[in-house]
Amino acid sequence: MNILLPVDGSEFTQRTLDYVASHGTLFGPGHTYTAFTAVAPIPVHATRYLNRPIVEEYYRDEAENVLAPLRESAKLHSLPITTQYAIGHAAETIAAFARNEHQDLIVMGSHGHSWIANVILGSVATGVLARSNVPVLIVR
Repeated sequence: MNILLPVDGSEFTQRTLDYVASHGTLFGPGHTYTAFTAVAPIPVHATRYLNRPIVEEYYRDEAENVLAPLRESAKLHSLPITTQYAIGHAAETIAAFARNEHQDLIVMGSHGHSWIANVILGSVATGVLARSNVPVLIVR
């Protein structure tokens, strides 16, 4: 099974990784794990003044700030994981990546907002649920 772990570097990212590592009966050997982060795009009007290598380096650095600690944590859990990133709105980018990369399951953390907070503030988890044709497991 191909399992996608959307990550943002928060405590919820670590909680999700801990959950996957501690539930061996559900997430046993034989699965592939991809940690994925969506990097918010630089506004177009700002990129006009920056050359492409600087913009690409910025995106790479932002992704690495999230993915590097995750790789270390995955090693401690003996969890084989690959990492990927893309530029875009988090929920849309996660759902598109899951679809395009033929993921079988998305396992992601939730900040645990109430339903009213989700209506007012929005939620990446809610957005992924709305956009994804892949099953989503929310870890709280």
